[in-house]
Amino acid sequence: MNPEDIDSSRRLVVGGIATGMVAAFGTPVLAQQGNAPTGAGAASGAPAMRNPVTEYPRPPFPRQEQEWPGLASRMTPRPDHGETSYKGSGRLAGRKALVTGGDSGIGRAAAIAFAREGADVAFNYLPAEEPDAREVVELIRAEGRKAIPLPGDIRDEAFCNKLVADAARELGGLDILVNNAARQHSVPSILELTTEQLDETFKTNVYAMFWITKAAMRHLGPGSTIINTSSVTAYEPSANLLDYSATKAAIMSFTKSLAKQVAQKGIRVNAVAPGPVWTPLQPSGGQPPDQLTSFGGDTPMGRPGQPAELAPIYVLLASQDSSYATGQVYGAVGGRGGP
Repeated sequence: MNPEDIDSSRRLVVGGIATGMVAAFGTPVLAQQGNAPTGAGAASGAPAMRNPVTEYPRPPFPRQEQEWPGLASRMTPRPDHGETSYKGSGRLAGRKALVTGGDSGIGRAAAIAFAREGADVAFNYLPAEEPDAREVVELIRAEGRKAIPLPGDIRDEAFCNKLVADAARELGGLDILVNNAARQHSVPSILELTTEQLDETFKTNVYAMFWITKAAMRHLGPGSTIINTSSVTAYEPSANLLDYSATKAAIMSFTKSLAKQVAQKGIRVNAVAPGPVWTPLQPSGGQPPDQLTSFGGDTPMGRPGQPAELAPIYVLLASQDSSYATGQVYGAVGGRGGP
């Protein structure tokens, strides 16, 4: 699950579950489009330099549609969440994280990276996303870390409270919270945008973030971090994502306000604002099917981002390396819009 008019995930060669750790920290393996290593690093054994423009699949993409909420395993090409490329270095050793929308997309990439950095991870997803969730459990446990899958609908306040309580109990505490799950559905006109859709989008993207964060506060202490997923649409709203763009702007403001509230408690709050990312949000209603074939092609890089490219940002914000960063929004937009 997780966003962006903008949002989503993985690579043509990824056909199943691979837990090998290749390449340098937070960097992808060679793209399936033949981008060879260049520069001195290629010969010396140092991390190879690669062209980010050709690193991952570019449009045109096959026409495809899925029922909401969609599965990464049914996308063509499959998104890259860092399954074979992310290599950790112990930056989150002993930490305990809860990630919403952790079955696919950016949430899945963050969950994999957190585990490879030494954290135990609880993650939420909808029951319909169980096939993707099972893959994430295997990937986390392959790193010797605790994986706690917690299915349920975060549009319900009671479930959000239970989600946090269950995560903290099973993990033995909580010190990283990633509010990432999102609802995105393309509607061309405000005249076609229903109150029901508006309500579902705000409950998923904004209300759930509020409920979950509020419940988590009793578990978070000095050194804890909260990371919210905003979007480039908070800064460059899309005409067909009126409700979604409004929620992402709300997330940005929520992040900055909460950061001021809790700074003296030693809790940091930041956000990530992705541009177009290849995730299940897109083929499950996030983009019109006829536009999905060219998704991300209008960015300066000429392609959408992959979830694996966002994971290092979440790791940075979760780690002590970003100890002076709070109330910030980090963009990863391929060169267009954003913070």
